[in-house]
Amino acid sequence: MAPRIADGEDTELQLKSNVSNNKLGDIESGEDAKKSVPENLPILHKVLIPARTPLVHGLKDAVKEIFFPDDPFQEFKNQPRKRKYLLGLLYVFPILDWGWNYSIGDLKGDVIAGLTIASLAVPQDIGYAKLANLSPVHGLYSSFVPPLIYAALGSSRHIAIGPVAVVSTLLGTQLRRELNPITQPELYLRLALTATFFAGLVEFTIGFLRLGFVIDFLSHATIVGFMAGAGITIALQQLKGFLGITHFTTDTDFISVMRSVWRNTDEWNWQTALIGSFFLVFLFITKYIGKRYKRLFWVSALGPLASVILATAFVKVTRIDRHGVKIVQHIHKGVNPSSIHELFFHGTYLGKGARIGVVAGLVALTEAIAIGRTFAALKDYHVDGNKEMIAIGLGNMAGSCTSCYVATGSFSRSAVNYNAGCNTPLTNIVMSIVVLITLIALTPLFYYTPNAVLSSIIISAVLGLVDFKAAFLIWKVDKIDFIACLGAFLGVFFVSVEIGLLIAVSTFMNKVPNTNLTTQRWYKWP
Repeated sequence: MAPRIADGEDTELQLKSNVSNNKLGDIESGEDAKKSVPENLPILHKVLIPARTPLVHGLKDAVKEIFFPDDPFQEFKNQPRKRKYLLGLLYVFPILDWGWNYSIGDLKGDVIAGLTIASLAVPQDIGYAKLANLSPVHGLYSSFVPPLIYAALGSSRHIAIGPVAVVSTLLGTQLRRELNPITQPELYLRLALTATFFAGLVEFTIGFLRLGFVIDFLSHATIVGFMAGAGITIALQQLKGFLGITHFTTDTDFISVMRSVWRNTDEWNWQTALIGSFFLVFLFITKYIGKRYKRLFWVSALGPLASVILATAFVKVTRIDRHGVKIVQHIHKGVNPSSIHELFFHGTYLGKGARIGVVAGLVALTEAIAIGRTFAALKDYHVDGNKEMIAIGLGNMAGSCTSCYVATGSFSRSAVNYNAGCNTPLTNIVMSIVVLITLIALTPLFYYTPNAVLSSIIISAVLGLVDFKAAFLIWKVDKIDFIACLGAFLGVFFVSVEIGLLIAVSTFMNKVPNTNLTTQRWYKWP
């Protein structure tokens, strides 16, 4: 108990005077500050030294902080058994939660958003499948099954699931080192499906074991550099389709790609380059309109589909494909065939598929979590990272059994989904239905689609991954972070996507032990 002060009013006035002086900024420091404090101030609070925590309790608290920071079982305490079962179902299947409270008012926004992202997804899927050296139909397959599973299990309202450029390129690069997609197409497809299964398995395992902190080994700075390098690299690789080159390098680094372009100038086709240039300018104009006028976001979203329709009609009417313009040609019709029997669960390709799948799965997971957190922050709702990992992991595991390859959250489609006014994950279901209709009835319409327009769509999409503003901000905030960002960029740009990823992780791991963790901006201490 603090002693009673006789001259309490004078002391109170003195305290108020000190506080007001502090607010005015007249704060002394060092020895002068100590001398200015009166010795007869009352003891307002007694601060006790905390008791020593037993080792077992300390370990228990540390484990809880790492694996259960959100305390997911709090809602189950002191609840009857039936209530616990209901809460368990709602926790595992978020679709039961938002579906039960779904209103007709939300339906209009979700349907419009779903149709909009579907119009963007179909041409992108055909192009991205080529990045993975797979048939275009596998890109469409990957926007049918995984989005349905994510809609039932995912916690983000705005993520649009499907193939993405970075993961497609990474997967294609690694697979091509093991098998030739031209001379060994069947084995190549089987290895791709096996890698997709293990990508989903590692994603599901990380989420199920609540190991989401593993993703933090890729800091924001390294992600910015990695994505920028991957975006430019993918854009340069599209010069093959953009110029109509037949013999092109299988390497992804800048020097190899440019050497291949200039060594094969005799294969350039001016008609192909003209088509590609025209639609690339068209897509940039639509993107500018969409950014400039927010209400016209649909112009940017419909740009790729409009480009495909116009280019296909042009080739069909003029038959310019007879003059060296390469086209997509036949795309299989029908729903995803079963591919369980195609997976490698023994033999030499098992280990190769697992290794490729782990790398592709972690990159895909990082991109999805980053997207989910971004849009959740904009709309002020919570995204459960571990649920996201489980949902995307199960989607890829099921996809590997239904002829899909690795799918994750797409930056471009999710941004369109957000701007279109989506309210729930129902937009993924709407998109899946449109893709299903395309698979059943519309794939023959893409026969005369020129490869040049697909290259233009990919270039216009991946250049958005280069974020100069974020890199400049990192430079101003933390020079060491900028070095990590630059290292990841240069690794991807001059060597390969895998080396860039390795530099990104190793840079972060080398930085953490040499810094004071209590001051790191990616750690939020209470």
